[in-house]
Amino acid sequence: MKQKNYSKLLILITLLLFLFAANYLPAGNKETYKGLKLFSDVIEIIEKNYIDVVDTEKLIHSAIQGMVRSLDPHSSFMPPEAFEELQIDTHGEFGGIGIVITVKDGILTVISPIEGTPASRKGIKAGDKIIKVNDESTKDMEMWEAVRKMRGPKGTSVKITIAREGEKEPFDVEIIRDIIPIESVKSSNIEEGYAYVWITNFRDKTTDDLLEALEKMENTDHALKGLILDLRDNPGGLLDQAVKVTDLFIQDGNIVTIKGRKDNNTKIFKAHENEIKRDYPIVVLINGGSASASEIVAGALQDHKRALIIGTTSFGKGSVQTVEPLRDGYGLKYTIARYFTPKDRSIQAQGIKPDIVVKSTLVEVDKEDLDGKKYLKEKDLKNHLKALPMKGDKKNTETNEQKNKQSDEKNIEQKDDNNTSDRDELRHGKITKDDLLSDYQIKRALDILKGYEILSGLRN
Repeated sequence: MKQKNYSKLLILITLLLFLFAANYLPAGNKETYKGLKLFSDVIEIIEKNYIDVVDTEKLIHSAIQGMVRSLDPHSSFMPPEAFEELQIDTHGEFGGIGIVITVKDGILTVISPIEGTPASRKGIKAGDKIIKVNDESTKDMEMWEAVRKMRGPKGTSVKITIAREGEKEPFDVEIIRDIIPIESVKSSNIEEGYAYVWITNFRDKTTDDLLEALEKMENTDHALKGLILDLRDNPGGLLDQAVKVTDLFIQDGNIVTIKGRKDNNTKIFKAHENEIKRDYPIVVLINGGSASASEIVAGALQDHKRALIIGTTSFGKGSVQTVEPLRDGYGLKYTIARYFTPKDRSIQAQGIKPDIVVKSTLVEVDKEDLDGKKYLKEKDLKNHLKALPMKGDKKNTETNEQKNKQSDEKNIEQKDDNNTSDRDELRHGKITKDDLLSDYQIKRALDILKGYEILSGLRN
């Protein structure tokens, strides 16, 4: 009875709104309410004539979710449980397996494993498709729901079924959950005068942890000659932390601009003069797993010519989401703006292209022989936003030369063997000089810093 009354009330309200709109609202709004009338007609027909009794409230929620999901991959209608997951993602510790996921073609897909977590130690790779969780299909499963199923108390197990390119059949992976660490900064002196810092993601205390690491390495008997900032497989996180991290290395100018359709969703984040001027050379490492906040940092340092960016093109997640609370504990997460670098380059679906493309191995290998990561990019996701809102914008056109360059970069990325398991082992626990120098991209970064020092000396 309650469900029936709920449905009748909804249809009545919709009809009243439609009648009001037809007589008093502008033409554009009339079309909206005309659509609502059609929606109410469909619900009424289904409720009266469908073969089985339907849960009208569930039907309406599914319709809303379908509507929001059609906008872009990062917008969603969230039930109350999803709010909890959203808070956990950036605050505190939680029990889980340690992966960053997205939905592609209705299937959960790994963007990247979080280094040093149960998932990375079990060999989960970027691009892996999670087709089942505890034997339950993830086809069209909401992402928050899948995350909730994979999280759980430390020491408990979860079984995920993986479909991986190059493997003939899906396979099961049993993973023991652990406390996923909120530590986001790891550091080490790689050689005398040269420091290495790895930022795994951007959380509440990332800037504080980075400052602590830098001050420790700067306050030694030997002046810091160069810094390697590793943002590979960094899925992003909090915008304010990306801005503050960048601000440590530049003295003035823009860091990032967010541009939305409305003026109140457009904002410029600027750098401030630092008491300590960190003017030593910096090399930043990125790859296809570097997304969102990590792309903001890399793009800003690149545009300010404050760092040399090496590696492969980043993920390309250059959009800003906000969460609007709704009645009964529900929420709406939707996209309000795009990120632009200081030189007004859109990050969305394009990513940050390195100044020097450096694969993770020296030896050329065929794609078929790879035992590494094939990165999923923002541009691969269904309904992804374009780099710029206007299709006719001159900035959005490409020359043949640009297209050829992108094609070359794509081929390089396809040949990029990332030695996933080796680097996960390297990053888990204490970092040593030998471990770092076994990573080809880090070694190249160190060579570049040394070369800069030698050339600077020759000019003097």
